[in-house]
Amino acid sequence: MQTRLTLWLVPAILYLAFTLWYTDFGGPLSDAEIAQHIDAMRSNGMSEQRIATITRFMREDRGRQFLMLNALDLNPKPPDVPGAAPGENAEQLMARYMAHMFPALLRRACHPVLTGDAVFPAMDVSGIDNAEQWQSAAVIRYRSRRTFMAIVGDPAFMEAHPFKMASLAKTIAFPVETQFYLGDPRLLLALLLLAVTALLDALWLKPVRGREGD
Repeated sequence: MQTRLTLWLVPAILYLAFTLWYTDFGGPLSDAEIAQHIDAMRSNGMSEQRIATITRFMREDRGRQFLMLNALDLNPKPPDVPGAAPGENAEQLMARYMAHMFPALLRRACHPVLTGDAVFPAMDVSGIDNAEQWQSAAVIRYRSRRTFMAIVGDPAFMEAHPFKMASLAKTIAFPVETQFYLGDPRLLLALLLLAVTALLDALWLKPVRGREGD
C-alpha cells in the first residue's frame, strides 16, 4: 500500500510543482504595476505611441496566458545596427535578438509553440496592402501579460529589439487568448504522467500484490 501511494504521490508532486511555475496566479496587473511599467518604458526611451499601445494592453489584462502570433518577412538588405557588425544579414541580426529572447522567455515559463517557414504566399488577403508574401511564422506562449511586461520592460530587451526590427522587411504580431488549446503543456504533462504511472501500477505493483496474496 505504501509503495503504491508513493508511486502516485511522486508524479502528483511533480505536476503540482510544474503547474505552480508554469501558471501566473497573480491575477490581472494592478494599477501600481502598470504605473511602474510605464515609468520603466519611459526610462528605457520607448516612444509615447508604443507606450500608449502597451498601456492599453496592460489595462485590459484578465490574468491569463496568451499566445503571440508573429508573421515575419526578412529584409534582404538590412541596415547596419549599433552593436552588430557592419553588413550582417537578416538571419544574423535575428539570431542576436533571439540570443536575448530565448533565455528571457524560458526562465519565465514562456516558449515557442510553433515555428516554421512559409511554403506559399498568403491565400486570403483582404483590407491589407503588401500582405501576400511572408517568409516564416512563429507562435510564442506567454505565461501572462505580467510576464510579458517583465520581458519587454527589461533594458536588455530595448537593446536587443533593434536587431529584430532591422532584420525584417515587414512583420505583424498580435496576442491571442486561447479558448481551445490542446497543446497546453499542463494538459500534455498530466496525460503523460497519468499514463506512465498507471502503466507502472499495472506492470510493477500488480505482480507484487499477487505474490502478497499467495
